[in-house]
Amino acid sequence: MAVRIDRLMSTSPKSLFPWTHQSQAELESLLFAHVDDRAFPCVGAKAAMAKGTLNVLACDRIDSAWDDLRIHDSLMRLAADYRAAPALFRSFAVVFDQPRDLSEPEFEALVWKRVQSLSDKDVWRGQEYDPRVSADPDDPHFSLSFGGEAFFVVGLHPNASRPARRFARPTMVFNLHDQFETLRADGRYEPMREKIMVRDEAVAGTRNPMLSRHGETSEARQYSGRAVDGEWRCPFQYQGAAGE
Repeated sequence: MAVRIDRLMSTSPKSLFPWTHQSQAELESLLFAHVDDRAFPCVGAKAAMAKGTLNVLACDRIDSAWDDLRIHDSLMRLAADYRAAPALFRSFAVVFDQPRDLSEPEFEALVWKRVQSLSDKDVWRGQEYDPRVSADPDDPHFSLSFGGEAFFVVGLHPNASRPARRFARPTMVFNLHDQFETLRADGRYEPMREKIMVRDEAVAGTRNPMLSRHGETSEARQYSGRAVDGEWRCPFQYQGAAGE
């Protein structure tokens, strides 16, 4: 029988999958240095790092499911912690040590492979899909859901065509969707979004054509960072009740 993992974690502070990758310190420092660079455009990530709420999990390979339980465990904890004490600018980055020579289509395929695996584990663990978003990747209101909280993913890797998505290791950054809604309700979302786009344009020379607001087009098109056309179809399929 499936067990609500957030209930289990509320009675035990210990991680269910506590091992640490041998390169944790190295990859964490590498990402922090990247975010701290003046050219890095995402002010939200910079704010999270400054607050000490940019958490990093070092993993082995993005083309392997070996670390997926550790990743899902961390996502469950982030969701539970956020519900207990909502706060802006929390971010969770999964930095994979290998492989480092992926093309954009290869990276995109692996991002969705990991997403599918993580989502399947969410279903297996009895988690409900966040009712505020859609589980259909073709829906303009689509977001991923882990532990009952919606998440937006940002992919980074060495061979990204957009400089803002270029990083020395393949990386998946998970951001809580509710944070964007809070910023929008406070009137801070649009100014922050514009600031990021201006900074991105200064580095890349053009504005990112893939960026859109939630509810306009599916955010699934933005996850990997690769520019896709209208014929692109997301390979993700939610296996729980919300996807039926």
